[in-house]
Amino acid sequence: MTEILMVWSSFANLADAERVVRALVDERLIACGTVLGGARSIYRWQGEIKNEAEVVAMMKTRKQDWTVLLSRLHELHPYDTPECLAVRVAAGAPKYMAWLDEMLSPGEPA
Repeated sequence: MTEILMVWSSFANLADAERVVRALVDERLIACGTVLGGARSIYRWQGEIKNEAEVVAMMKTRKQDWTVLLSRLHELHPYDTPECLAVRVAAGAPKYMAWLDEMLSPGEPA
């Protein structure tokens, strides 16, 4: 079975998150993305501690597509240094895992 990664990235607003997730789905770099509003990020940036409202996108991809996904996310993302973290999925419902793999395969029906 294909190794699946769960990828997170944060955005300043819903429109940017939806635009990037839509492009990555369209390009089959992710099978799907869940966009969650209402997040707050507290972090240090350029010598200041920031406390900002953000939107988080949770995306599913194959490990083999990680390098291309990371590169494309950096091209599409409005942040200078976008958050992009990935963890391996240890297990998943077999039908869902098969669907993920199908959605990431070129030429497969959407």
